[in-house]
Amino acid sequence: MRSLRIVHSEAATSFGGQEGRIFKEMTAMRARGHHMEAICQPKALLAERLSDAGFTVHTLEMDGVANYLKGVATIRGILREGRFDVLNTHSRRDTVIAAAAARLAGTPLIVRTRHLSNKVGSLWSYTRLPHRVTTVSDHVRQHLIERGVPAASVATVYSPIVLPPPVERSTLREELGLADDDIVVGCVAVMRATKGHKDLIDAIAPLMASRPKLHLVFVGGGSPVFEQTQAYVAELGLQDRIHLMGMRRDVPNLLAGFDLFALATQQEASGTVYVEAQASGLPVIGTDVGGVSEMFRDGETGILVPPKDARALAGALERLIDDAGLRRRMGEAGRKMVWEEGVFSPARLAETTEAVYAKWLAERAG
Repeated sequence: MRSLRIVHSEAATSFGGQEGRIFKEMTAMRARGHHMEAICQPKALLAERLSDAGFTVHTLEMDGVANYLKGVATIRGILREGRFDVLNTHSRRDTVIAAAAARLAGTPLIVRTRHLSNKVGSLWSYTRLPHRVTTVSDHVRQHLIERGVPAASVATVYSPIVLPPPVERSTLREELGLADDDIVVGCVAVMRATKGHKDLIDAIAPLMASRPKLHLVFVGGGSPVFEQTQAYVAELGLQDRIHLMGMRRDVPNLLAGFDLFALATQQEASGTVYVEAQASGLPVIGTDVGGVSEMFRDGETGILVPPKDARALAGALERLIDDAGLRRRMGEAGRKMVWEEGVFSPARLAETTEAVYAKWLAERAG
């Protein structure tokens, strides 16, 4: 298709999964020949990273009524001068400013991306302001449809992962003093109550009593849950078996030291960490919430269990802990799905995004 002029808006100043998705999407779409720019708040980490990557970034304050009125006028001018084909918004705050400005500027296509799995309250930032909506999973898409967004106006575009270079040997076991024949169940997730760290501990602790080689490793930070989890592990007397590594920047290195991956999350829009684990050749255990079931193939690359079901979670853990052959088969199937099929690659993201933009632009022009 022809090269498009696309601008993304984001109000958040921190940098998390949502902002990472925007960065990957803009990079992948630029690689396909599209012109990409962004609109962010002045102190946003996303603005800094995009600028460092060579993107044009427009900055303006988005908080407060005065900044709303000023922001609409400023963004209207940016859109008209840039002659953009598409505005893609990402948060409620930037949507009510940028999408309103795009309506006034006559931007051909206004898209809102929904990244979260929690219930939507007001629908006007999904129906009245944008022309169309993309979601990070079919679960989130279905929720919007059930709330009243027309099905034809919503498309799923999965968030990608950037595949890391192969890790020849992980430093994890050396750091923790673990032997090569120890069995390591790993979990990588920010420490929030909804991520289910305690549920995972409660499921694996009884298995540790009869399996002296079994260990659990948590990677991720976040107060106060990190400290609460530390205290709970100490209360159980499992400090030598359950290891909290905090925030790390070498996640592929640590994943390469696991035998299997488990995350008992209670709320998840998609769950790309399961994809990252599969990319490392790990079988995965996940809970059937949000878009998690779309991230791996139950019974083929991992095991899906109901949320808050300690017995089912313990059963899935026991099955993979005790069966090295099953771990190997599921791990290889997951690696093939991610590396060879490219289901969650940035290239697939760009292809899908390009296709939905083209379809919706044609519909709007018609």
